[in-house]
Amino acid sequence: MALNGGRSRVTWSPRALPGRTSVGWRDDGTWQQLHDQLRAEVRRAAGRDPQPSAAILDSQSVKTVERGGLARGFDGGKLIRGRKRHLLVDTLGLMHGLLVHSAGVQDRAGGRLLLEQCRGRMPRRRRIWADGAYRGRLVRWARRAAKWVLEIVSRPPGSTGFVLLKWRWIVERTIGWLNLARRLSKDYEVLPASSEAFIRLTMISIMLARLAQQA
Repeated sequence: MALNGGRSRVTWSPRALPGRTSVGWRDDGTWQQLHDQLRAEVRRAAGRDPQPSAAILDSQSVKTVERGGLARGFDGGKLIRGRKRHLLVDTLGLMHGLLVHSAGVQDRAGGRLLLEQCRGRMPRRRRIWADGAYRGRLVRWARRAAKWVLEIVSRPPGSTGFVLLKWRWIVERTIGWLNLARRLSKDYEVLPASSEAFIRLTMISIMLARLAQQA
């Protein structure tokens, strides 16, 4: 498995290191550690604290392939059978939280699972923006359990078609970056953990390219 995520020219592979495999790096957290270290470097290069004080939450449902796999379901809103990618990104569009699960899981439930994973990992975070799918109980839980302000950014009343919404466009742009990776056009993986690994690999490639441009 190359480090290109289907998008970059970076061709380094963990196979170059004896005794290490891509699956092993997925399971022992190496890919996540590399991703998180690069993210901190990108934020520093942009004059930001490595830990953000705000983030944006959203999800993307994608089709899975016919060979099957764990954690598949049907998203009745998007009419997609497959998996859902839940993302938490900062205002630069960099990923701070990731969870892949069945597309049949509602956004509020999946969002809570992701936020529970992120508790304690972003000590400066105070505010999270999200769309109306996260309204209600999740807003109250975030305030009570983590002292986060989960602010719902809604479409203007009566609006139709595409509308650029404050803050939400940032996570939508990150999803667009992921869509450029051929490996992520669908979910081809048997395990959700492998899907998460390929998403991290794609973000690693994007961050390496950004740092190279600044060098």
